[in-house]
Amino acid sequence: MESEGKLYYGIKEVAELFGINASKLRFYEKEFPMLQPRKNRSGDRVYTQADLDLLRDILDLTQAKGYTLAGAREFLKSRDVNRQQNARYIAKLREIKSFLEKIRDDLNTPVDNAIDDSPV
Repeated sequence: MESEGKLYYGIKEVAELFGINASKLRFYEKEFPMLQPRKNRSGDRVYTQADLDLLRDILDLTQAKGYTLAGAREFLKSRDVNRQQNARYIAKLREIKSFLEKIRDDLNTPVDNAIDDSPV
Protein backbone atom coordinates (compact mmCIF):
# COMPACT_ATOMS: atom_id res chain seq x y z
CA MET A 1 0.00 0.00 0.00
CA GLU A 2 2.76 2.40 -0.92
CA SER A 3 1.79 5.81 -2.18
CA GLU A 4 2.90 7.59 -5.31
CA GLY A 5 5.03 10.04 -3.33
CA LYS A 6 2.11 11.33 -1.28
CA LEU A 7 3.04 12.34 2.27
CA TYR A 8 -0.37 12.86 3.86
CA TYR A 9 -3.82 11.35 3.45
CA GLY A 10 -7.14 12.74 4.61
CA ILE A 11 -9.51 10.70 6.75
CA LYS A 12 -11.89 10.09 3.82
CA GLU A 13 -9.05 8.77 1.66
CA VAL A 14 -7.89 6.43 4.40
CA ALA A 15 -11.42 5.21 5.07
CA GLU A 16 -11.89 4.42 1.37
CA LEU A 17 -8.47 2.82 1.16
CA PHE A 18 -9.29 0.35 3.93
CA GLY A 19 -12.99 -0.02 3.19
CA ILE A 20 -14.15 1.27 6.55
CA ASN A 21 -15.95 4.43 7.61
CA ALA A 22 -14.40 7.52 9.20
CA SER A 23 -16.08 6.91 12.55
CA LYS A 24 -14.29 3.56 12.84
CA LEU A 25 -10.97 5.34 12.23
CA ARG A 26 -11.74 7.81 15.01
CA PHE A 27 -12.76 4.90 17.26
CA TYR A 28 -9.42 3.14 16.61
CA GLU A 29 -7.59 6.36 17.53
CA LYS A 30 -9.23 6.19 20.96
CA GLU A 31 -8.57 2.47 21.39
CA PHE A 32 -4.95 2.48 20.15
CA PRO A 33 -2.89 5.30 21.68
CA MET A 34 -0.07 4.69 19.21
CA LEU A 35 -2.39 5.65 16.33
CA GLN A 36 -2.35 9.43 16.57
CA PRO A 37 -2.50 11.09 13.16
CA ARG A 38 -1.48 14.73 13.05
CA LYS A 39 -3.99 17.45 12.54
CA ASN A 40 -3.52 20.30 10.10
CA ARG A 41 -4.23 23.95 10.83
CA SER A 42 -7.93 23.52 10.25
CA GLY A 43 -8.05 20.54 12.63
CA ASP A 44 -8.48 17.84 9.97
CA ARG A 45 -6.69 14.55 10.55
CA VAL A 46 -3.81 13.83 8.20
CA TYR A 47 -2.40 10.31 8.08
CA THR A 48 1.19 9.48 7.15
CA GLN A 49 2.46 6.25 5.63
CA ALA A 50 3.47 5.10 9.13
CA ASP A 51 -0.10 5.69 10.31
CA LEU A 52 -1.39 3.65 7.38
CA ASP A 53 1.01 0.80 8.17
CA LEU A 54 -0.10 0.77 11.81
CA LEU A 55 -3.75 0.88 10.81
CA ARG A 56 -3.16 -2.03 8.43
CA ASP A 57 -1.65 -4.01 11.32
CA ILE A 58 -4.58 -3.15 13.60
CA LEU A 59 -7.14 -4.20 11.02
CA ASP A 60 -5.23 -7.39 10.25
CA LEU A 61 -5.08 -8.34 13.92
CA THR A 62 -8.70 -7.52 14.70
CA GLN A 63 -10.41 -8.64 11.51
CA ALA A 64 -8.26 -11.35 9.94
CA LYS A 65 -6.64 -12.91 13.01
CA GLY A 66 -9.55 -12.48 15.40
CA TYR A 67 -7.78 -10.51 18.15
CA THR A 68 -9.86 -8.51 20.58
CA LEU A 69 -9.09 -4.80 20.76
CA ALA A 70 -7.26 -5.30 24.07
CA GLY A 71 -5.35 -8.27 22.65
CA ALA A 72 -4.33 -6.35 19.55
CA ARG A 73 -3.25 -3.39 21.68
CA GLU A 74 -1.08 -5.64 23.87
CA PHE A 75 0.38 -7.40 20.83
CA LEU A 76 1.39 -4.10 19.21
CA LYS A 77 2.77 -2.75 22.49
CA SER A 78 4.93 -5.85 23.06
CA ARG A 79 6.05 -5.78 19.42
CA ASP A 80 7.24 -2.20 19.86
CA VAL A 81 9.10 -3.09 23.06
CA ASN A 82 10.78 -6.02 21.29
CA ARG A 83 11.81 -3.78 18.41
CA GLN A 84 13.37 -1.26 20.80
CA GLN A 85 15.20 -4.02 22.65
CA ASN A 86 16.47 -5.49 19.37
CA ALA A 87 17.67 -2.05 18.28
CA ARG A 88 19.71 -1.77 21.49
CA TYR A 89 21.21 -5.23 20.90
CA ILE A 90 22.11 -4.32 17.33
CA ALA A 91 23.77 -1.08 18.44
CA LYS A 92 25.82 -2.95 21.05
CA LEU A 93 26.84 -5.61 18.51
CA ARG A 94 27.96 -2.88 16.09
CA GLU A 95 30.14 -1.39 18.84
CA ILE A 96 31.70 -4.80 19.51
CA LYS A 97 32.26 -5.37 15.79
CA SER A 98 33.95 -1.99 15.44
CA PHE A 99 36.18 -2.75 18.43
CA LEU A 100 37.15 -6.16 17.04
CA GLU A 101 37.86 -4.70 13.59
CA LYS A 102 40.16 -2.13 15.21
CA ILE A 103 42.03 -4.89 17.04
CA ARG A 104 42.34 -6.87 13.79
CA ASP A 105 43.67 -3.84 11.94
CA ASP A 106 46.16 -3.15 14.75
CA LEU A 107 47.39 -6.74 14.57
CA ASN A 108 47.87 -6.49 10.81
CA THR A 109 49.83 -3.24 11.05
CA PRO A 110 53.59 -3.91 10.73
CA VAL A 111 55.68 -2.98 13.73
CA ASP A 112 58.70 -0.65 13.10
CA ASN A 113 61.64 -2.74 14.28
CA ALA A 114 60.61 -2.64 17.87
CA ILE A 115 63.00 -5.50 18.52
CA ASP A 116 66.66 -4.70 17.95
CA ASP A 117 68.36 -7.65 16.17
CA SER A 118 71.89 -6.38 16.83
CA PRO A 119 74.02 -8.15 19.46
CA VAL A 120 74.47 -6.43 22.78
